Amino acid sequence: MEREVKDTDGITWTCLQAFSGLSDNSEAQDAAKVKGESDTYWVVCTPSGGAQSVRLKLEGDWEKEYSDEALLQKIKAHQ
Repeated sequence: MEREVKDTDGITWTCLQAFSGLSDNSEAQDAAKVKGESDTYWVVCTPSGGAQSVRLKLEGDWEKEYSDEALLQKIKAHQ
């Protein structure tokens, strides 16, 4: 559950669903869910350069459903 996108400034953002390092995949999915919001997950995006990481709430199968542009818009909105 990792995805990389590159913005117009040449920064590569690596986005990873929160708690993905847990051993049991179903446990990680449950831990990453946003409480009170169905099918919504916490995702942390870390830049290759000097900007700070951002924490996003993304819906559904975010690593496949969001276009690069949509993911970058979410990142920029939370910087």
